[in-house]
Amino acid sequence: MLDQSVQQVKGVGERLASYLNDLSIYTIRDLLFYFPFRYDEFEVKPLTELVHKETATLEGKVATQPSLAYYGKKKSRLTFTMQVGEFAVKVVMFNRAFLKKSLEMDDTVTVTGKWDMHRLQLTATHLKKGEAKSDAPIQPVYSVSEHVKLSTLKKVMREAIEEFGDHVDEVLPESYLDMYKLPQRHRAMRDMHFPESRILLKHARRRFTYEELLLFQLRMQLLRKRYKEATEGNALHYDNGVLTEFVASLPFSLTEAQKRSLAEILKDMKQPHRMNRLLQGDVGSGKTVVAAISMYGAVTAGKQAALMVPTEILAEQHASSLQQLFGGRLNVRLLTGSVKGNRRREIIEEIETGTIDILIGTHALIQEDVRFSKLGFVVIDEQHRFGVEQRRTLRDKGMKPDVLFMTATPIPRTLAITAFGDMDVSSIDEMPSGRKEVETYWVKGKMTERVLGFIRKQVQQGGQAYVICPLIEESDKLDIQNAVELYEQLREVYEPEVTVGLMHGRLSNEEKEGIMTEFAENRTQILVSTTVVEVGVDVPNASVMVIYDADRFGLSQLHQLRGRVGRGERQSYCILLAEPKGDTGKERMRIMTETTDGFKLSEEDLKIRGPGDFFGRKQSGLPEFKVADMVHDYRALETARKDAAEIIDSGWLEEKEEFRSLRNMLRHDLENIGEVLD
Repeated sequence: MLDQSVQQVKGVGERLASYLNDLSIYTIRDLLFYFPFRYDEFEVKPLTELVHKETATLEGKVATQPSLAYYGKKKSRLTFTMQVGEFAVKVVMFNRAFLKKSLEMDDTVTVTGKWDMHRLQLTATHLKKGEAKSDAPIQPVYSVSEHVKLSTLKKVMREAIEEFGDHVDEVLPESYLDMYKLPQRHRAMRDMHFPESRILLKHARRRFTYEELLLFQLRMQLLRKRYKEATEGNALHYDNGVLTEFVASLPFSLTEAQKRSLAEILKDMKQPHRMNRLLQGDVGSGKTVVAAISMYGAVTAGKQAALMVPTEILAEQHASSLQQLFGGRLNVRLLTGSVKGNRRREIIEEIETGTIDILIGTHALIQEDVRFSKLGFVVIDEQHRFGVEQRRTLRDKGMKPDVLFMTATPIPRTLAITAFGDMDVSSIDEMPSGRKEVETYWVKGKMTERVLGFIRKQVQQGGQAYVICPLIEESDKLDIQNAVELYEQLREVYEPEVTVGLMHGRLSNEEKEGIMTEFAENRTQILVSTTVVEVGVDVPNASVMVIYDADRFGLSQLHQLRGRVGRGERQSYCILLAEPKGDTGKERMRIMTETTDGFKLSEEDLKIRGPGDFFGRKQSGLPEFKVADMVHDYRALETARKDAAEIIDSGWLEEKEEFRSLRNMLRHDLENIGEVLD
């Protein structure tokens, strides 16, 4: 019944139906679940209970004669002071000139609008003479269009609820409603639209938040289960004694977070299905060591391991550090596009005969002539830099190898659960002891001369510096223009004593690699760059990171850039040059100077920017929830994830009658990925 056209609702003709279609409302079900995006509450509260920048309703007496000012064409500003208890509150109303004649001193008025706690000011959108009603209803506010008025939508919604509201089926099992004290679905749906009290609205929101998150997590758990079933792998029976002895021989102790992540990976390796795990951790947290021990484990199980990284310089650095780490225990080789002729043929042969234990390289690893003898473990570093096909090609080169993805972008737990719900996630959220923190300073533009002097001093002491260019959103061309201009300015300041290099996005990969190599080898002391500075490249000498117009970057990006320095023995510095106009920019600068913890920063970034912008607007890969909010509802997200895992792992979804409605909803949702539940 609910899947009938919205035209079945009284008052909806063909024309209105077409306008509702523009709002993605096609059926009666679409209409009933088209929830308000906010509510106007006309409940009068004491000033002490009001929240800054939120909607509030105040009642009081007009204490000053209203004044009216005009600006622009037909635009006006009405201002007066009202006495609310012992406080004088300024009320501002725009484009309500007609009210001036009706307001007199000592009139009792009720006003609603945005509350500014610091100025004791209310920017009002509603004004009513007289006292507020104690039972004033909570008014729903919907997203509407120029053709669909709010009043029209509310009228249509009431009709739909009266006629069809009782036909809304329950989808959650009774036991879950009891356990979490959630209202029935049809009741909660009514309360989402026309709540009789704030308590009923709160419970309705709680119910739909849990329902949305549970359905999403069930899809994720089903995907994970399907992946495991479709990707039977090989249980890797590694030699625990050899690994324990190797870890004990390391010149440093593993952190608790490294030990925990390593244990999770090793446990996966023993399973008969293919591992699909993300290892995330801050720059310098020791992900590579954990990956190296895991690869060693695969070798002790009689398999080969491969590490694929995005650039040649990074591959060379990894090969060098792993050869040093293993100290002759294993045959570690490097294969990149630069390896040619006899040397390449020799490596290809050693891969095929199985004499190479660990192969490190770029996308050269996935070329057709590279054939492994017994590839059992694959590590893909900075996995977002490779396309899906490239990752799949490497996976398919082995006999169903385990796959470990690594990223240096710390992802907040709520996002990790949501965006990577079909993967297992290990987090190294602790830094090795003794590592010097990068000192971070926020300075204004007038201090640029001092900053340039500081760079000169650092270079004279043997250090190097990155200078990151102002970011101009959506304009690669202007970014490069900026970089070139800054490069020319700095050359005038520093050369010939100091060599300045330039890197930007229009250069070829070979040119970028060459410039990074020159910088890594200290043939260039200052590198001017747009944000294309390679992730993960170690330049131990680099001790200064200067970021122009730093307020234009997100916290995560600023933190990634800061991670380019502080990789050697030197004390390192990050200088943020910025003059932010808004509160958000100032807040970012403050947070950056207060913490170097990437996970804390990523949580703050998520709060400031929201989940869509965290991964970038183009492909956040995140679901659009109608009611749930990943940032604020993280406890419900955790609960839903736990419940979904239990429902799928126990087989209840297929077996128990009380899960039939959920099963039906999921069957409909999963058709797109070819999942069919019996």
